[in-house]
Amino acid sequence: MKVGLIISTYNWIDALDQVLNSVKHQTRLPDEVIVCDDGSNKDTKNFVLSLQQYFPSILKYVWQEDKGFRAAAIRNKGINELSTNIDYVVVIDGDMLLHNKFIQDHIGCAEKNCFIQGSRVLISEHKTAQIFKYSIGEVIFSFFSKGIAKRKNTLYLPFLSKLLSLPSKKLQGIRTCNMSFWKEDLYAVNGFNEKFVGWGREDTELVVRLFNNGVLRKNVKFSALAYHLYHEEKSSSNISINDSYLLQTINSKKSWCDNGLIKKKYNES
Repeated sequence: MKVGLIISTYNWIDALDQVLNSVKHQTRLPDEVIVCDDGSNKDTKNFVLSLQQYFPSILKYVWQEDKGFRAAAIRNKGINELSTNIDYVVVIDGDMLLHNKFIQDHIGCAEKNCFIQGSRVLISEHKTAQIFKYSIGEVIFSFFSKGIAKRKNTLYLPFLSKLLSLPSKKLQGIRTCNMSFWKEDLYAVNGFNEKFVGWGREDTELVVRLFNNGVLRKNVKFSALAYHLYHEEKSSSNISINDSYLLQTINSKKSWCDNGLIKKKYNES
């Protein structure tokens, strides 16, 4: 299996540095890593390019103009940048530190006609500042570590994980900070819907279309562990519009969006 890792980022090199450092410590490296930049200044590009020669995986960089929070569009751009031989796509945010078996676990849990939703540990503001001060390399937090929340998500129990990770069609708790998909499934529904601008619901709307196309969810616990660096919450001022787009998809039962990985003219009405 050839695996691509999609990392979205915006003007936060300190976090991206730590995330890429955790990628380098994977027991199973991704074959390609695409840093998807939602409009940062040139510092982020220069930082990523400086790592390319010595990074243990193929490292690529894509950028789009800063026109507000456009996670759907920049993730699509990154997915389209993956080589044709990539079979499987893991998606994280640029503030997610990865357990050293993160990629290995996503591969081990992969199942045809399913996507994976992983969980996260929340790192406190103080602990995040400590991480930035002292590069931690391989990322392992225990249940008893200080400065974390959702600490049950630190438990690494892969055998139990396989027993509990059953396919479903639940929509609650969809978060692209820790997800993975067969690439062919993403192209079958045309990826993320780029009508979604501003924080929220672009990930849930994608999942609704995957469900409508026969792809189920595997909610993975006690495996594929990741740790979310602290940051202030993003503005949700556009959420009512995004909610209406999500409701349209639910009611229409459609699986395809016109404004996605493959661009077509579409009517927003």
